[in-house]
Amino acid sequence: MLRFIRWGAVAALAVGAGLAIPAAAHADGYGNAQCSDGVARPGCDVTAGTNGRGGGTDSGNGGRSGDGKCRNPAGQVIPCQRDGASAGSDGCYYKPADLSADTIAGLGGQPAGEGGWYLRTCYGGDGGGLGGPVWIPGAPPVVSPEVLARQARARLELPGVVMRMNPPGDQLVNLPIWLTLDRSSWRAQTATASVPGVSVTATARPITAFWSMGDGGSVVCTGPGTAWKPGTDPAAASPDCGYTYRRSSAGAPGGRFTVTVTITWEVTWAGAGESGTVPDLTTVGSVQAPVQESQAVIS
Repeated sequence: MLRFIRWGAVAALAVGAGLAIPAAAHADGYGNAQCSDGVARPGCDVTAGTNGRGGGTDSGNGGRSGDGKCRNPAGQVIPCQRDGASAGSDGCYYKPADLSADTIAGLGGQPAGEGGWYLRTCYGGDGGGLGGPVWIPGAPPVVSPEVLARQARARLELPGVVMRMNPPGDQLVNLPIWLTLDRSSWRAQTATASVPGVSVTATARPITAFWSMGDGGSVVCTGPGTAWKPGTDPAAASPDCGYTYRRSSAGAPGGRFTVTVTITWEVTWAGAGESGTVPDLTTVGSVQAPVQESQAVIS
């Protein structure tokens, strides 16, 4: 079990290994996304996990000796890979860490010059690990495609949600409604992160639109919907994304139903000969819909 030790202890370990470290902190976790809406192009702050393939150490060849085996400072053979991290010459294990700006600030700020942040773990005889993030100066570090994928994903900017309910104007009970999203709200978005020699692109694609109609009903559509056109038979239902109210909004707050649509985005990444997926993202939009009782016309 990995335990993150207090700042002073981590600093002592780092000095003993000949590394510079301001303090200890927990690296970002896997699978969290928060997107803001209400603006033209909401941004997303995203964290995601990595299997930590590859890693930098304080030695050019890591913990490997001339026979290709990895050893700790006492000369004992140790695994070259452990929990997705690579052995260093100090007997500890390192994998690239993609730290948030707040975490870096808590560690004393971004050091000047070339280098990279790594999660350093030193295992004891009981199998437990002590460690935290450290800055290793030098040439650009080895960065796994998964780390770059997280960076690219954090740069994704998803479009604002523009939704329409047609025919336009007040809606009528028992009259089919065509639900549509503007095409600008339903198109793939990409972002790329790179280091020398490696480039990874994250792509977000809309896959479902969940319409909550405000009266307790809902609709799940797998596309932006078909736009209603003037001259269309008012009694005709949408071919792919529609709804029919069975009661008016007279009893709702303000005499209107709040209609909310949540778009789910599937996020994939590719680069350096590898590919994968990370947790979905969502964007949200809403409108107010007055729904009236239809009136019979007597001639």
